[in-house]
Amino acid sequence: MPADDAPLAAGAPGDRGPRAFEVVLGWVDDRILSGELRVGDRLPPERELAKLLDVSRPAVREAVRTLQAQGVVHSAVGAGATGGTTIRAVPTDALTRLLRLHVALANFALSDVIEVRIALERLSVRLAATHATAADLATMRRLLDAMADPEIERVRFNDCDTEFHVAVAAAAGNSLATDLTVAIRESLRLPILDRFRRLDSWDDVVEGLRRDHEAIHAAIARGDGDEAERLVEAHIRGAWRSLNPVGEAAPA
Repeated sequence: MPADDAPLAAGAPGDRGPRAFEVVLGWVDDRILSGELRVGDRLPPERELAKLLDVSRPAVREAVRTLQAQGVVHSAVGAGATGGTTIRAVPTDALTRLLRLHVALANFALSDVIEVRIALERLSVRLAATHATAADLATMRRLLDAMADPEIERVRFNDCDTEFHVAVAAAAGNSLATDLTVAIRESLRLPILDRFRRLDSWDDVVEGLRRDHEAIHAAIARGDGDEAERLVEAHIRGAWRSLNPVGEAAPA
């Protein structure tokens, strides 16, 4: 049995096997994927899990901290119904944070991110054309009106632009499509703002973006999914060309 004050290595020195906390992560992953652990279920107590997996208690704590950062579990101090570590539904902000960091670290080419964004937003606008409520359309209209302000600053315009695409995704009525679209669009917020700040032709570009958004909103409002899909793809590709620095590869 390993001492409680030192994580146990998973193998001999030089071994390429998983580290102790990764053993715990793997155990949790396997049981979530198999359906043995579901939202609301509790993990075994720290001491019990350490004994079960033959790892130290610090290794269990490290694994739990990792799962908390991912939004997979929630831990509370205490006994009874309110204590322990509980499996939770992964919130959108955890997915957004993870993807935003990967984009910032250039683990994905921006052109690749944009291609995936196009595919997701085509789906979102098609679904929104069928499912958008009056409240959804009113939210989009409020953001369009804000973007129409001739005195709007670039940071504010970028925030409203992001919120508009998020509102379209939310109107789709498909929670997975919504969460993925939100994560990707939010991950592009800072790269797009950086390009906005470097634009010399701001007035021309922003006017084109306003027209695009108005047309997408109108297609959704009249329930024309085909046209909404065409418009959102043309909008994303056109905006990328307008904002893309010379020499950076753009999507096909």
